[in-house]
Amino acid sequence: MSTRRWVALVAAASAIVLGGQWAVRQANEPAARQLPPTAASLTVAPEDTGAHYDRDAWGEWQYFDGGCDRRELLLRERGQNVVTGKACRVLAGTWVSPYDGVTVTATSGEFTPSELDVDHVVPLAEAERSGARTWTAEQRESYANDPAVLAVVTAKSNRSKGDQDVAHWLPAQGRCEYVRQWVEIKTRYHLTADQAEVNAIAAVLDHC
Repeated sequence: MSTRRWVALVAAASAIVLGGQWAVRQANEPAARQLPPTAASLTVAPEDTGAHYDRDAWGEWQYFDGGCDRRELLLRERGQNVVTGKACRVLAGTWVSPYDGVTVTATSGEFTPSELDVDHVVPLAEAERSGARTWTAEQRESYANDPAVLAVVTAKSNRSKGDQDVAHWLPAQGRCEYVRQWVEIKTRYHLTADQAEVNAIAAVLDHC
């Protein structure tokens, strides 16, 4: 498959954030026809422990019209009453972290960027271990900037997660939504899952 077609297929999926949680819907397909993701949709394979993870290999935040980068756009789109200044700088707003339910509110001039992280739901290092070793630089950067892969969360919850998969870390709340998002991402990007990961996914979804 060509890089151009690969990127086009990825762009066809859009992420919709509802109540601080995640839902993914294929473009132009009615939601009612979407079946919930299951562990059975994943390809099971051992992790590629020989894959060397280098954050620099995944590119930087992409810039868009208006000079805003992906992180700034997500902070604007996924917050409430967001105020921005020059160069898309976020000055104020309210965000609810789907990982822990913590509400971060800042009035104008008090916003501290370090309070919030834009997290890759399936971490870049995990993607590397799950089949992305052979991706091109363009494919890696496209993944790293895909809104459907990203969540605005508290820095504390993101630090506790690190690059762990769902067999080793789950959020304090919204676990069903998190695991469904995990499976959707891995399925759409043709990433594999190891057996412990698949078992953990099935255990969560069985109670959703």
